[in-house]
Amino acid sequence: PGWSLTPGFNQSYHLGLPKYDFGKLLLAEALLERCLKENHAKIKDSIPLLEKNEPKMSEAKNYLSSILNHGRLSPQYMCEAMLILGKLHYVEGSYRDAISMYARAGIDDMSMENKPLYQMRLLSEAFVIKGLSLERLPNSIASRFRLTEREEEVITCFERASWIAQVFLQELEKTTNNSTSRHLKGFHPVDYELTYFLEAALQSAYVKNLKKGNIVKGMRELREVLRTVETKATQNFKVMAAKHLAGVLLHSLSEECYWSPLSHPLPEFMGKEDNSLATQALRKPHLYEGDNLYCPKDNIEEALLLLLISESMATRDVVLSRVPEQEEERTVSLQNAAAIYDLLSITLGRRGQYIMLSECLERAMKFAFGEFHLWYQVALSMVACGKSAYAVSLLRECVKLRPSDPTVPLMAAKVCIGSLHWLEEAERFAMMVISLGEEAGEFLPKGYLALGLTYSLQATDATLKSKQDELHRKALQTLERAQQLAPGDPQVILYVSLQLALVRQISSAMEQLQEALKVCRDDAHALHLLALLFSAQKHHQHALDVVNMAITEHPENFNLMFTKVKLEQVLKGPEEALVTCRQMLRLWQTLYSFSQLGGLEKDGSLGEGLTMKKQSGMHLTLPDAHDADSGSRRASSIAASRLEEAMSELTVPSSVLKQGPMQLWTTLEQIWLQAAELFMEQQHLKEAGFCIQEAAGLFPTSHSVLYMRGRLAEVKGSLEEAKQLYKEALTVNPDGVCIMHSLGLMLSRLGHKSLAQKVLRDAVERQSTCHEAWQGLGEVLQAQGQNEAAVDCFLTALELEASSPVLPFSIIPREL
Repeated sequence: PGWSLTPGFNQSYHLGLPKYDFGKLLLAEALLERCLKENHAKIKDSIPLLEKNEPKMSEAKNYLSSILNHGRLSPQYMCEAMLILGKLHYVEGSYRDAISMYARAGIDDMSMENKPLYQMRLLSEAFVIKGLSLERLPNSIASRFRLTEREEEVITCFERASWIAQVFLQELEKTTNNSTSRHLKGFHPVDYELTYFLEAALQSAYVKNLKKGNIVKGMRELREVLRTVETKATQNFKVMAAKHLAGVLLHSLSEECYWSPLSHPLPEFMGKEDNSLATQALRKPHLYEGDNLYCPKDNIEEALLLLLISESMATRDVVLSRVPEQEEERTVSLQNAAAIYDLLSITLGRRGQYIMLSECLERAMKFAFGEFHLWYQVALSMVACGKSAYAVSLLRECVKLRPSDPTVPLMAAKVCIGSLHWLEEAERFAMMVISLGEEAGEFLPKGYLALGLTYSLQATDATLKSKQDELHRKALQTLERAQQLAPGDPQVILYVSLQLALVRQISSAMEQLQEALKVCRDDAHALHLLALLFSAQKHHQHALDVVNMAITEHPENFNLMFTKVKLEQVLKGPEEALVTCRQMLRLWQTLYSFSQLGGLEKDGSLGEGLTMKKQSGMHLTLPDAHDADSGSRRASSIAASRLEEAMSELTVPSSVLKQGPMQLWTTLEQIWLQAAELFMEQQHLKEAGFCIQEAAGLFPTSHSVLYMRGRLAEVKGSLEEAKQLYKEALTVNPDGVCIMHSLGLMLSRLGHKSLAQKVLRDAVERQSTCHEAWQGLGEVLQAQGQNEAAVDCFLTALELEASSPVLPFSIIPREL
């Protein structure tokens, strides 16, 4: 209504004359509404307006009192005057007077049939104000029964207010659209602005029920509100209602207690609450109806549906303008959108739907300038769905937005160390945390841990022994510093132990590891390292016992099972080890079948990525995804793996791959190649060839496959073919130490002694702890007549073999 026009229009009336009492009524309502608009913040905070400070309100009160005293208007307009005066009493804090005025007006018995629109608005406001007034009455002398009765009356008032407000807004929009379409084609009606009391009428019923713990009635109110035919005036309100219902579904209702919008609640819920609905006699608003309507099957699904609808509306309405005049509007709209995205993160996270979540959050970036929380949420969603490089770029921006927060560079370092292997970047991020000093608080040890792991991985990547030794020393010093800062942290102790093991300080590593195992007895990495340390001390039976125990706790850990195969090969021979290989194939088949189902929830109602549910529990850290020789993640082997993946996709039918994560397929390749090695040891060359063929069917250009084919050719006596295959494998993975070792010995057998010596020297320079390479170099030097140098190589090989585990220590993943 154009309240600002009415006072000026009515000033010309001689207000003392009876025929102008109707003018007084109009003027009083206009003055009150203008007063409410000017004091919106106080009304929202329930701060009473003082008559002496508000001349408009005082003037309105005088007019209304005069009308009621004269009693000259018709009963309809007298009733309107009482409703307006009741609102005025509430605003000035006279709650009892407001209730008395509404009782005098008889609002409980009023009908909405054939009422003009403005009277429907007044009635809706009257009911909500009556409810609010009842809530604010002092209750010190009231009996418990009376208080309960009052609570029920409050809820009844709010429910009536809600229904009437919705009918009013629907009828208003219908009327407005009809009139404008008749008179002014192409004219768009001005949006109706909800008053504070109309907003309160729409939402007070469900808010009150939920506060009281009436989940059934609160959810029913919310669902009914959301199913009503929408009007322009209720769009923003519906976004808030949908967000509220999603919060209730996620926070207050388990999947076992859920009931769909078209079904009834569980009997135990019905028994606890009074489910009588006071508004059944009232005219109801129009609902969306139709055949084959979609109905959610569980609380997560309903919450997700609500939030996706809310998100589309909230992002559309966010204020993008950064002019100072719109700062408050922009802040409020941004807070609303951020709250919806937080709920979406919870909902989609519970179902592992990280790709969908990242797509939703990316849409928020258009208004996320300078908003750390939204940037960080997007970054975390990218980490979760495997878009690591993009995640690091986002985290870099987050660091700029909040440079004093140590968790952000730590997360970036974690991603760089793990999936990306960007060690220089990881070092920079770790140094950011350390540079914060005491400001980093409890995260300072984690900063040193990240830096220590980075140095350790750089040492594994280094090609010169001097560089390797320097980096190993820096890694150990940094990790020990982390241990000083957090002496009881089992993760730090584990990696100190691993670092000592990598430089072959076996006894010291064992002492440290025992401290870690006191805190985390069943940690897979700690138990695995313990088994490798036992094997380095040649206590193979102890090592096998530890691995078996660890597999009992972590039955899907292929890394442990590969170590078990090696230990059984040493202790019991290839036959026993092949039994474990068969078990691994059966386990792989089980996990693959699960991944084909997508790890769906009970009814598969939300389509997930193929591996989201199970992938995190598989621990598929191989002896270097493709590197069967050393097991260490090096930059060159990572590049080789990516090259192989690209080339294999050109040669393998798309139906074979493309389904499930690449780790699952590289694991299968390693199982086949491990079985081939065991068959070759038994001289079962046909079976070995079959296993290699199976692996080649997955990755034809894999350096591991080429290397194993070379070994098979060598066992068959085809030396030239074996040499060529070893060269091809070395081309794909130039840092493969075992490939260099086999190629060097093959060249020696073919008479190329000098070239063999060069290849083997490259191998020991690349990995100075490989006793097989030292042994091979000694044999070549001896054949060349360099006996003294050969003796040194043999002694080195003997010393290294005494502390060599069955698989390299570097198969233990180094990650934050």
